[in-house]
Amino acid sequence: MQTSTQLKTSPDKSRPTRNAMVLAIVLVSYFMIVLDNSIIFTGLPQIQASMNLSASGLAWVQNAYTLVFGGLLLLGARAGDLLGRKHVFVVGLALFGVASFLVGMAQNETWMIAARAFQGIGAAIVAPASLSLITAVFPAGPERTRAIAAYGTTAGLGASLGLVAGGALASWVSWRAGFFINVPLAILMIIAAIKYLPQFSTQRGRFDLTGAVTSTLGMGALVFGIINSSERGFGDLLTLGPVIAGLLILALFVFNEHRAKQPIMPLRLFAHRQRAGAAIARLLFAGTMIGFFFFTTQFFQDVFGWTPLQAGLGFLPMTLVQFVSSLFVSKLTRKFNNGILLVTGLALVLTGMVWMTQVNSATSPIAGIVGPLLVIGLGQGFSFGPLTSAGLVGVQPADSGAASGLVNTAHQLGSTLGVAVLTSFAAGATTQQARVTDAYLGGSIMVALALVAVIVLVLPSELKKQQRVETGLASDVLTGEK
Repeated sequence: MQTSTQLKTSPDKSRPTRNAMVLAIVLVSYFMIVLDNSIIFTGLPQIQASMNLSASGLAWVQNAYTLVFGGLLLLGARAGDLLGRKHVFVVGLALFGVASFLVGMAQNETWMIAARAFQGIGAAIVAPASLSLITAVFPAGPERTRAIAAYGTTAGLGASLGLVAGGALASWVSWRAGFFINVPLAILMIIAAIKYLPQFSTQRGRFDLTGAVTSTLGMGALVFGIINSSERGFGDLLTLGPVIAGLLILALFVFNEHRAKQPIMPLRLFAHRQRAGAAIARLLFAGTMIGFFFFTTQFFQDVFGWTPLQAGLGFLPMTLVQFVSSLFVSKLTRKFNNGILLVTGLALVLTGMVWMTQVNSATSPIAGIVGPLLVIGLGQGFSFGPLTSAGLVGVQPADSGAASGLVNTAHQLGSTLGVAVLTSFAAGATTQQARVTDAYLGGSIMVALALVAVIVLVLPSELKKQQRVETGLASDVLTGEK
């Protein structure tokens, strides 16, 4: 018999301070995870030169992290439910800190790739645990909405600030500094987590071993195939084989989850239209944005001839607008609703992506680049928080870990899919300029599909909920008048 995962209560006077500390620990820890997904982009030329890496070896410096991260996310999420969120969170931070140190100390290709894969294990534990901590600590309502908005902001800022930080560190210090800095941060977060995170009761029951193995192998094979598609194309055996194998194993995983008494991923999570729509939209949106960062960094350096630092700073206007706009998300959500704000955000991102397809080597960086970056930044600020909220809507406490794993899995698989698909989409281009333009066009199509998913699956439920609230308020007013 399972017991609901509940927070052990503490005195009311300490609750605001405790919650603020929990949120700070969660956001800083998650920021480290997201940062390492993009901080490496601007440092790749230095890494390749210092270790004499082959082209495929250089690609696996990024892909090893992504592969393990995406493959183990559901397992990491379920571990938090069964073993205790606090303990699992601390273990994940410890693994991530040690792995970051090993990455910074790497001396050859094998060491570097293995250390990045080890980082992915820590990330797969910390990412879902951090989001499930928010849903467990903050009650449903405005308080949770603000916390999730901050979490969404962190997801967006970590990706864009990673490029700025990576460029600055690669130019001023070394690419290794971006990983060494994680070590003291991880230690501080471990100490803070032990001191401030509350204890949670755990779910009693058996571990879904079949689900854990099939989900890990299936997603790992699928991600492996997607990664290979960027180098070999979708028709290559090393792409098709792993993708087909991954899909078959994932079909076995779904069959097992349907029959399992205590599944690692309850299929009932997909029965909710909003959650299903949010997962689809997040996968496509994350793929668009990570691809945008990947190709725009190359555009700044290869077409404009900027240094890594200049390329990183080129994203600063977008980052600032995203941060400022995200501060208004909880207020705008109350004024309108989550669905309308999400549609607005994705529409802005789509506008900015289409605008970027017109950029070329003759474009003035100030006049031609800042405009679309500001629009994309505004759209990101409006999108990340509402996407996360939609992915967790109506989730019961016992399912919060699994739901958090689903949100992060969609994001991570989307990030992998984005770079691979957009690279393949632009493979026929004969110049770097044409390659980047084609990638922006492909990204525009992906975010347009995300917008359609939100309009069809998320928005109707939000409008119905808003109508029920307005009807209830009107009824209360009429009753008061009588």
